[in-house]
Amino acid sequence: PSSRAKSAWNATPGQPIARAAPGMLRAGAMAKQVIISPSILASDFARLGEEVTALDKGGADWIHVDVMDGHFVPNITMGPNVVAAIRPYTAKPLDVHLMIAPADPYLEAFAKAGADHLIVHAEAGPHLHRSLQAIRALGKKAGVALNPATPVEAVGPALDYADLVLVMSVSPGFGGQSFLPASLERIAAVRKMIGRRDILIEVDGGIGPANAAAILAAGADALVAGSSIFGAKGGYAAAIAALRKGAK
Repeated sequence: PSSRAKSAWNATPGQPIARAAPGMLRAGAMAKQVIISPSILASDFARLGEEVTALDKGGADWIHVDVMDGHFVPNITMGPNVVAAIRPYTAKPLDVHLMIAPADPYLEAFAKAGADHLIVHAEAGPHLHRSLQAIRALGKKAGVALNPATPVEAVGPALDYADLVLVMSVSPGFGGQSFLPASLERIAAVRKMIGRRDILIEVDGGIGPANAAAILAAGADALVAGSSIFGAKGGYAAAIAALRKGAK
């Protein structure tokens, strides 16, 4: 990631993120390489460790782990034990997206399991500041996610305690959905709200080589991709390379 991105990930746990220097505008960070975070929701669960290793070798920057509880979203996937099981298979950051409510009681378990990023939903509980502070106190990067129907302003009051904002470009709960076009305006709005804060924007849902460039142009830093990587012909390295090429 760029120097802007790197500085975002050096903040002291439990403390607000310092604003960037006045001259550090986004235009200066446009040369950075996009962060690719493949979602293992689309992987072969019977070979999960091998799949994670293959993604790592294939050029993934992060490994995205979709945790669903069958309550906050209409599906059930994996918990801390699965995160712990895949941890030995990669040194890349485990980007853990908690689509669960409540999330706070499980933060420590996921942290101990080996998660590097813990992303909670703004809609999942009444005390977003507390959740983000708790994540950072555990020594992890704190992320906040927004569902497509949630006003982007919902994250505004808590931005100083976030390392990452995850903009959902589909309704969460299932893989293989199509990108919602209105998400581009939402990404741009979040980027404007972030301003000069050192916070990354991640986007999740319906992402492939055809729309990656538009998503980055709107203000994204990291792309979550499932079907476009696991369903592609030619292997994971080729699929990840195609996504990077499409993002240029």
